[in-house]
Formats: sequence, C-alpha cells, structure tokens
Amino acid sequence: MSMMEEFKTFALKGNVMDLAVGVIIGGAFGKIVDSAVGDLIMPIVGKIFGGLDFSSMLIVLGDNPNKLTALADLKKAGIATFAYGNFITVLINFIILAWIIFLMVKAMNKMKKEEPAAPAAPAPTPEDVLLLREIRDSLKK
Repeated sequence: MSMMEEFKTFALKGNVMDLAVGVIIGGAFGKIVDSAVGDLIMPIVGKIFGGLDFSSMLIVLGDNPNKLTALADLKKAGIATFAYGNFITVLINFIILAWIIFLMVKAMNKMKKEEPAAPAAPAPTPEDVLLLREIRDSLKK
C-alpha cells in the first residue's frame, strides 16, 4: 500500500473525522467562553471588587518613556510587562471551559449507561444434551 493510500485510509476513518469536527466546534465554543468571561463575568467580578479592572492589573518591567498604561499598547511598543490581571482572566476562562466540558462528558457517560442492553440470545443447546433428552424421551415411552 502506498503512503498516499495509507494516509487516505487513516484520514477517512470515523475517529479522525469526529476529532476534526470536535476541534472546529471546540474552537468556536472557546470563543463563546472567551466572550462570556471577558464581556460578562469579569466586569461583574470587577464591580464586586470595587470597580477593579483586571485588564489594567499589570506591572511594567521595561522602560516606559511614553507612560503607556494599556496592556495592548505596552505589547505593541515591545515593553515587557507582568500582566497578572490578564492571567487571572485567562485562568477563569479555563476553569469555566473545563467545568463545561466536565459536565458534557458526565452527561454523555450518563446517556451511555442508561441505554438498555439488548437481551442476550439464549445459548444454543449442546448436541450431547439434545441426544440425552431424546434418549430420556424414548425411555419414557
């Protein structure tokens, strides 16, 4: 089998296609969670902590002659920063995403367990038992 034929066989297996679909959906789902964390959750958490903006929680490590304060501007200027607020946001994002995936896997496992097992077909009677039954029945007569 040539390498191209092997690759075609590998790529068209169901598991590979399922994985590709999962990666694409996971990427889109990750963007939804990013938006939920950045646009919904973090502003509420910031408000709870007295109007704290996590995106501005950083320590400038390099020279900052223009006195830039926004993380994006500092990165664009190539100034080293210790952006622990951004890290907190990403960590919360990860925890939420991991929790949702845990719940999805748990639900899938529950659905798998609840499927009723097909009734097992009775095992065929061995020939020696059938022969013994015939002998018994003929002796009764």
